[in-house]
Amino acid sequence: MSKLPSSFGEYAILPISIPPVPSFPVKATHCLYIKHHEPKIPTPSDARSLFLVNVPIDSTEAHFRAIFTSLIGAGRFESIIFENEKRTFTLTAVVDSSAKRDKNLKRKREREGKTTDSNIGQLPKVWDRDLHRSGSTAVAVMVDQKSVEAALKAIRKVHKSGAYPVWGAGVEEKVPKLGSQRYLTHHTLRCPDKAVLQASVDVFMTEFNRREEEAARAAKRLRNVPDEDGFVTVTRGGRTGPARREEAEEARRKELEKEEQKRKTMGDFYRFQGRERRKEEQGELVRRFEEDRKRVENMREERKGRFRPE
Repeated sequence: MSKLPSSFGEYAILPISIPPVPSFPVKATHCLYIKHHEPKIPTPSDARSLFLVNVPIDSTEAHFRAIFTSLIGAGRFESIIFENEKRTFTLTAVVDSSAKRDKNLKRKREREGKTTDSNIGQLPKVWDRDLHRSGSTAVAVMVDQKSVEAALKAIRKVHKSGAYPVWGAGVEEKVPKLGSQRYLTHHTLRCPDKAVLQASVDVFMTEFNRREEEAARAAKRLRNVPDEDGFVTVTRGGRTGPARREEAEEARRKELEKEEQKRKTMGDFYRFQGRERRKEEQGELVRRFEEDRKRVENMREERKGRFRPE
């Protein structure tokens, strides 16, 4: 077998030895492409992070912890964020500098019986282990920048020695099984206990009601309160700004009285117009009647003058 290159462009190539399995009883080599993590939107963790390409589909954090432990020793690998967890990584990295404050807030919410956004009403999982698409990416976070440089240096040494890290070595009992056992577990997890489902629904509804109440209180505080520019925020009824029951009933009563008064006023006005219109119509009918009567009398007179009996 030809020797593998140590790099490809800006990526360092880490060959990983894949042991044979019953479904494919042949030893294989998988190439992992690694470089410094340089995202378009910088985060505080970039300097101590590595960007990984061509991640194996069965990757877990335990797998990569074992790989980097074999390369640079224990205690230098912190965590890994896979492709489908990029958004979570971004949000975590942005608040990395205030982790202590966030931890205190989380503890306070737990003491108050409140849940965090990440576990609000989550339904039980139906898979005990996630698989990744072929050729996916990940970000490995080390404890410091020195660990990043040590990992890249260790990768170069791997090519010289030819001793490739073995994929899955020492993690067999730390990750759920694949193959038929994975689907048997999936079949079991698809039918969770009723009490577990009810607990998830109760947690979600409790948090939903709490947020609704907070939104209602916030909208109530905004009523008739001018802002810095002197403008008053107009809020409507319902969930965005519920009014008190007494206020709603009073406003409805005033609206009905206003409509009734308007109806009476407009009704009188229309009756007056109706009387005037009927008078005009009656006058017009009388005028036409008189004209027709005169026309008939004239016709009679003309006929009398022309009639000459023999």
